[in-house]
Amino acid sequence: MRSFLLILLLLAVIVAGVVEWANAAWDTPGPAAASGKETVVLIPLGSRTRDIARNLEQKGVIKYALLFQFDLALKRVLDAKMGKLKAGEYTIPSEASMGSIAKILVEGKSIQHKLTVAEGLTSDMVLKLVQADPVLLGDAGPAPEEGSLLPETYLFTRGETRAHLLAQMAKAQAKLLGDKWAGRAPGLPFKSIRDAVILASIVEKETSLPEERRHIAAVFLNRLKIGMRLQTDPTVIYGLTRGYPLGRGIRQSELDAATPYNTYVIAGLPPSAICNPGKDSLAAVLNPEQNDDLFFVATGHGGHVFATTISEQARNVAAYRAFEKKQQAAESLSSREVQANGRADGATVTVLDPSLPKLPAAPRAKRARHR
Repeated sequence: MRSFLLILLLLAVIVAGVVEWANAAWDTPGPAAASGKETVVLIPLGSRTRDIARNLEQKGVIKYALLFQFDLALKRVLDAKMGKLKAGEYTIPSEASMGSIAKILVEGKSIQHKLTVAEGLTSDMVLKLVQADPVLLGDAGPAPEEGSLLPETYLFTRGETRAHLLAQMAKAQAKLLGDKWAGRAPGLPFKSIRDAVILASIVEKETSLPEERRHIAAVFLNRLKIGMRLQTDPTVIYGLTRGYPLGRGIRQSELDAATPYNTYVIAGLPPSAICNPGKDSLAAVLNPEQNDDLFFVATGHGGHVFATTISEQARNVAAYRAFEKKQQAAESLSSREVQANGRADGATVTVLDPSLPKLPAAPRAKRARHR
């Protein structure tokens, strides 16, 4: 009996020592990464604790997989709040202790990847962005309806599917539209939310300045209310290229053609949106400025000037023509100086903002006066 008690006492001392050692090891700094930086670890869905421990050992963030398993089991006995390790992609700091690593995996703090959808992209462009992302999985499916996606930066974890991310974009757009539609201004000439999206897409392509969007929206809405054609180049370009850069000026024959997206010929809105408009453009068409303007033209300084009457518009167009002529003369002079000197050092040339819509050449001056 005395020998048996001695053996039990010895076992108890050994167990206590092992537990104490394991507890100490739990909070001891782990191996240093070879690079001295963080280590990315991917825990696949369905991984068991044994698999996760081996994965961590292979990645070099813990020394012993068995010790990690033992310590984790011990902690779960002593702490009921110790949850399950979650699958995901994690960043493990260099020399992180086993306790720190377990906390990261229990809390599920996966790496967040992001994909940014800029305002004004077509649905086909967004589809190509999603298809090209190396982290997303699966087939994206066909291009969503034009105007149905909300331009935004989307966060996702590894394992997210392309189809699901596109569905998130559509869901975000639907929610935003529902909220904005409920608070829209009275008297708007829209038969449906879809009409508002179509006009917002045109506003999106007409200006990159947030402070102008409500004013430009008002111009188009004023035209719709009196039955005046929208006469906007971006719709014509969409009809020709589905929103991709035309790479040249619009031809007169294209302006005269009675196509569904040629708003110089058709009355009212085109048959669909021409891009995915952002929040500002959607808000602008649902709560536009209150004015009587029917025309606008680029100033050459990054914005537009507006007019109520055609005579005012004619003066604005003439001013822009003069500015454009001055710019062309300055560019020509600069080019001659570069050719003469063989260098462009010290040359000062004001270049017209390439993002601005080009006004038509002389044969199209009549059209420009009616913008």
